[in-house]
Amino acid sequence: MEKLASYLETHLFQCPTKRLIGIDCLGCGLQRSFILLIRGNITASFLMYPALIPMLIMLGYLTSHLIFKFKNGAKILQYFYILNIILIITNYFIKF
Repeated sequence: MEKLASYLETHLFQCPTKRLIGIDCLGCGLQRSFILLIRGNITASFLMYPALIPMLIMLGYLTSHLIFKFKNGAKILQYFYILNIILIITNYFIKF
C-alpha cells in the first residue's frame, strides 16, 4: 500500500478551480484524504475530507445493490447521497 500511496502522492491532479480562480472547490482535499486513508491514518483522513469514508461506503453499497437488488436499496442510497452532500458542503464552508 505504501507504494500506491507514494505513487498517488507524486501524481496528484491539480485543481483547475484553485489554479484558475484561486479558491478551493468542493472536492479539494479528496486526493490527499484518500492517500492518508491508504496509509492507515483514518483520523487525519476524516479531518482532511469528512465525506471520503461515507462516499466509499456508499460506493460499496451501490455495487452490492446493483448485484443483489436490495428491497430498499434505492431509498438507502438516497440517504447516502444526502449525507455526502451535507458533509461536502459543510466541510467547504468550514474551510472557507
